[in-house]
Amino acid sequence: MRENGPRSGRFIFQENQAVSSSTLVKHSTFEHYRRLRRLIQTGLLIAYLIPLLFIFLYFHFQSIPSLKETGKMNLTLIAESQRNTLDLFLQERVMNIFNLFHSDFNLPPSADEMYSFLLNLRQMSEAFVDVGFINHQGIQSGYSGPFSYLRGKDYSDEFWFKTLMSQDRNYYITDIYLGFRQEPHFTIAVRQLVEGRQIVLRATLDPERFYQFLHHIVRDKGTDSQVINHEGQYQLVSPQEGKLLSPSPYKLEGTAGYGSFEMRTDRGPSLVAFAWLNEVPWAVVVKQPLDLAYREMYQARKVLLTTTGLLMGGLILAVFLVTNRLMVRAQRLEAERYELQSQLIHAGKLLSVGELAAGIAHEINNPLQIIASESGVIRDLFDPEFGLDPKPATILEEIDVIEQAVYRARDITQKLLRFARKSEPKLVMGDVNRLLAQVVDGFIEKELNVSNITVVRDFAPEIPQIALDLDQTRQVFLNIINNARDAIAGSGTITLSSQIHNGQVRIAITDTGKGMTVEQIEKIFLPFYTTKEVGKGTGLGLSISLSIVESMGGRIEVQSMPGAGSSFIIILPMTQLEVAGNGTEQQ
Repeated sequence: MRENGPRSGRFIFQENQAVSSSTLVKHSTFEHYRRLRRLIQTGLLIAYLIPLLFIFLYFHFQSIPSLKETGKMNLTLIAESQRNTLDLFLQERVMNIFNLFHSDFNLPPSADEMYSFLLNLRQMSEAFVDVGFINHQGIQSGYSGPFSYLRGKDYSDEFWFKTLMSQDRNYYITDIYLGFRQEPHFTIAVRQLVEGRQIVLRATLDPERFYQFLHHIVRDKGTDSQVINHEGQYQLVSPQEGKLLSPSPYKLEGTAGYGSFEMRTDRGPSLVAFAWLNEVPWAVVVKQPLDLAYREMYQARKVLLTTTGLLMGGLILAVFLVTNRLMVRAQRLEAERYELQSQLIHAGKLLSVGELAAGIAHEINNPLQIIASESGVIRDLFDPEFGLDPKPATILEEIDVIEQAVYRARDITQKLLRFARKSEPKLVMGDVNRLLAQVVDGFIEKELNVSNITVVRDFAPEIPQIALDLDQTRQVFLNIINNARDAIAGSGTITLSSQIHNGQVRIAITDTGKGMTVEQIEKIFLPFYTTKEVGKGTGLGLSISLSIVESMGGRIEVQSMPGAGSSFIIILPMTQLEVAGNGTEQQ
């Protein structure tokens, strides 16, 4: 059908208007999601990149000392291992000399016997140079070795001989010294009581052979080991590092056990670890260049830098790809979200109803079971088959139990009705300090004192009167105080305090009871949830209290930790009532 001009023109105008409106909507939606995409991309980049940056900074400022400590510990373990090996070596040499006394030992030993002793010692270790026998007067009357002129030498004035004869330990190991032979060596001397006289067998060891043994046990590349005494003189040292008996650059005086430190040497910065021997006052000193000692630290830093760079690049690429894809699906997901949200709300309501019904059934079922059980007991009393005596006193006891169960069920239903009605509060001007004091004064405080619970009052005097429902507020205070009393096992304290903060009245009821976990705090205001033992609470007191406080425009905050008590803070607005023209009070 053909349309006339004016109508056709009006149709075209409306169509163009609709197209223009649709275009505007599409453009607005595009701009909205473009801005949203930028915000999401920026937020994700910040959320992902800043933690990576913090990890990198953490490594530099926190992990580097830790990795350095690892390098120090590794080198210290090497020093301790070498220390233990040298101690064992010296102990074995001491035992080699002691074993000479258990062979065919004559006093004084002949030249052949001394030569046999030396052969025996050299079979145990090539480090032995000679062996000598010293009588009780300090004269070396027996000798075998390359320095024959030492036979007959008087050692009675030597420091090591005096120390050996005066100390409790029956052997002594000297430092490296020159002695009569004017060559570096060290002596191991042992003391033995033979035929009622103290005699000494001494053997000298070659420091060069000893150093070869130390060099043999050093298996770590890049490490250099020396041995120094308490004065810092080299006892064992490589020719490249120094000379025997020359002073070393290591200052270990006053140290004990083991340790490590950094120092700068002619060959560059190094890490030094030391460990003191147990058999002799020597220290094993192990030196390693810093680039080797802290190799793990440098490798870890390189790996972190590479990994951080790759992660940042990958995250930037992933953020742009994912956000672009998310924006395409956003409009479709928005519609699905609204539908899902309505379903979740409905499911949440059903779940709440189910939990409420389960709680009601559980709480009502307990007194019903008691009534049924006690009714059966009364019936059995009148059954002649059981041969029981239905005394009135016995029947009254059972009836008392039934009445208690009935009263408990009535109390549950009354609390449930009050919780469900949520009646409007009847507000009047009231003093919270006075109301809180009235609740605790009298019987309740006496009952608390009997239970060794002290009530502490800390009321702020400047709190003005505010709009309250006196009866319901009194019920809130009573519920929380009763809960505080039940939470205290044995003696404790309940503190009642009030103050003005940020234009609001804060009433705090704090106890020193067992406290609550985070999970318990999240559930304490749910109907029929209780932390008390079975039969000691309905779980409706805090639910009703929260409903009352919220009806007066306030809220309840809870602070608690297991074992540290709980604090319930009731926050009420400083609402005032005005007197209307008809004489009634209005808020």
